[in-house]
Amino acid sequence: MKKESELESALSRNRRWVVNNQIKNIILRYPNSEIPIETLQKKFKTLDLQGKALNWLSRYPCCFQIHDNRCRLTKRMMNLVEQEHSLADSLQPLFARRLAKLLMLTPRNRLTVLKINEFKRAFGFPDDYVIRILPNYPNLFRIVNESGRRSSMAIELLHWDAELAVSAVEASAVKLGTPPRFSCSLPSSWVKSWERFREFDEIPYISPYSDPRGLVEGSKEMEKRNVGLVHELLSLTLWKKASIVKLGHFRREFFLPDRLNVLLLKHPGIFYVSNKYKIYTVLLREAYVGSQLVDKDPLVVVKEKFGELMQEGLHEYNQRRRLLNVEKRRKLGVPLISVDGAKGRRRSHEVDDDGDSNGRDSKVVGLFDPEERKRFYRVLFDDDVS
Repeated sequence: MKKESELESALSRNRRWVVNNQIKNIILRYPNSEIPIETLQKKFKTLDLQGKALNWLSRYPCCFQIHDNRCRLTKRMMNLVEQEHSLADSLQPLFARRLAKLLMLTPRNRLTVLKINEFKRAFGFPDDYVIRILPNYPNLFRIVNESGRRSSMAIELLHWDAELAVSAVEASAVKLGTPPRFSCSLPSSWVKSWERFREFDEIPYISPYSDPRGLVEGSKEMEKRNVGLVHELLSLTLWKKASIVKLGHFRREFFLPDRLNVLLLKHPGIFYVSNKYKIYTVLLREAYVGSQLVDKDPLVVVKEKFGELMQEGLHEYNQRRRLLNVEKRRKLGVPLISVDGAKGRRRSHEVDDDGDSNGRDSKVVGLFDPEERKRFYRVLFDDDVS
């Protein structure tokens, strides 16, 4: 599949956010929400990070506060944590609805807790959803454990709700007053892909909430149903995207094919598949305009504030490093070299007492200027700053 820069940006945007969110959760588990830097360093391998923890934390001074070789969250960060927790409490009915729909996608209306846990953050569920949400809906869910082993503990749906058994595709069709069908987001120049999509579109839509056991494996109808099921699963997630490996863990429960990536790549107008950072991820095309998510869950709005706080901190960190480098060069008597953006010419210039070059506008662009935001999101989520 051809790489598309805007969708690649959407997929990679929260890479560092995920890491910092994990660090945040680790810190909150420790007494007084503080953790020794040495302890956090040992956990870096589980976060797939290399280098010194202190260096990483220093990049985000608006998120993490370091003192006496210990790390805690800043006041602004703690405010966001409180907002997220408060919002999660108010969204319990939404979580229950989402969990019910997930269970209704399985023929047995049941999933193990271990399986659900793999997607709990993608769905926005709190870590303690089992004890926080389930007891409030005793007529809807129950815990079952036939073998007595912890790994076999499962959540079962007690009541089938026909109103919930409506997919995102079907709900959209009702609003438009049209038969349910997938939308295709491809350039008109992709002629062969459009031809394949039109042929696929002629097959009647099959609800992912219907029982698939009457369909023939490998048939076009089964393919239609499988595409619909993955589409519905992605529609239930916060960011309308998921790891293909994690989706593959549900193959048996959802009757999905073994080679799930092949199925997804066959339908580039519906799904966008990327292997950025060597992690195969699938994204629902219709959920994005450019690199921006169209319909944002309330939790996404709060989580984006976390991203903005990271952005602000990284901006501050980069500014500090730039000024230190300027001062170091000036003390060494090394002329500063810059590149003329318009003509690509190198030119040397002196630096005034404020650390800015003479003849240049020293006004810092506001953090909320669109172009400045784009630039620092690129720094934040893509390449390391040298």
